[in-house]
Amino acid sequence: MEKYIYFVLVLALILPGSLYGEGSDDELHHLLREALQNNPAILAAQKRYEAARQRPTQASSLPDPVFSPQFNSSGRPWPGAGLGKEPVSQIGFMISQELPFPGKRRLSGAIAAKEAAAEWQGYQQAQLKVVSQVKQAYYARSYAFAATEVIERHLEFLQKLLRVTEARYAVGKAPQQDVFKVQTQISILEARRLQLEQEKRAREAEINSLVSRRAETSLPRPPLLRPHPLSATLEQLYAAARENSPLLRSVEQLIQRSELEVNLARKQYYPDFTLNGGYYNMGGMPDMYMFRVDFKAPLYFFRKQRPAVTEHVETLNEARGRYEATRRELYFRLQDDYLMAQTAERLAQLYSQTVIPQASLALESSLASYETGGVDLLTVLMNYITAVNYEMNYFEELRNFYLALSRLEEVAAVPLIP
Repeated sequence: MEKYIYFVLVLALILPGSLYGEGSDDELHHLLREALQNNPAILAAQKRYEAARQRPTQASSLPDPVFSPQFNSSGRPWPGAGLGKEPVSQIGFMISQELPFPGKRRLSGAIAAKEAAAEWQGYQQAQLKVVSQVKQAYYARSYAFAATEVIERHLEFLQKLLRVTEARYAVGKAPQQDVFKVQTQISILEARRLQLEQEKRAREAEINSLVSRRAETSLPRPPLLRPHPLSATLEQLYAAARENSPLLRSVEQLIQRSELEVNLARKQYYPDFTLNGGYYNMGGMPDMYMFRVDFKAPLYFFRKQRPAVTEHVETLNEARGRYEATRRELYFRLQDDYLMAQTAERLAQLYSQTVIPQASLALESSLASYETGGVDLLTVLMNYITAVNYEMNYFEELRNFYLALSRLEEVAAVPLIP
């Protein structure tokens, strides 16, 4: 049942939603499905779990019986010498079966089952981590495309400004240095565009690596990043992490395993025993049968069993401490990323609704005034730099918002995008 629930959860995390407003994010959907099927880290975690599933039956099984054929001979060293004539001459076999004290095999199987359950949680965590990594790389690449659009749009503005400045310089209304200043700003934007192109290629290579594609595989252009509401509260994320986090569940399984190991260590005070049975052919004399029970006497308990119990008790305490440390770390990560998402959401809203429209109006107004000689070039350039930076900041905050949401989904193991 737990596996089915988690399968539905993973599907919810990878299904496309209204992340980008209008238009479905089909490419991200396909990338996530491909990553879940082909990512080496996920496949390795799956194989570790499949291997761990084979251990409980091994641990709870009886030790292999021992079959011992043997003979005793008289007068000659080969089998059958003196058989039927000498009472010590015989040919037969003995079977021995070791039997652990009742309860030991059951505990050993339960310990192995808890280890397998912990590996299952590790497999879940590997899927969540890769899903988060793919999403973060995808959103970072989307930001690079959006920022490139901003750069290209403002390059067109600078080209227009350069033509106006050259025209004013030609009639003696502007110094030559104004032309150089505009050309310098064009070069700066070209340099930023080159950096964004490098970011696109880097994130594309990262995505291809995560989904196990060839490094040079090209990806389609992603949709434009758009605002999206943060629907969950921090308390809801805390509760979701307590309930769903594979990291916490894995440590819980290890705590239960350690508790079983303590019980098993205490069982070692009780002796195991071995059943022995044999049959011997005596030739013409009556057949001989043998039965024997051997007991292991735990005489050295003060050197073996007692320290073993102490060891496993300390391991149990360590696992409980690790659970608390993991829980606190997850809560910190949730709070950190939640505050980042919350701040990015508010800043993006402020930029889009207030700051960018005002900066754009100021820029257009200053350009019109510059054409008529009402303001100098420095005013236009200051307004231009302000407008560029605010638009870039807007998309940076959208990127930060989606990156934080991706990390929150990994930690809380819940979908945060409808």
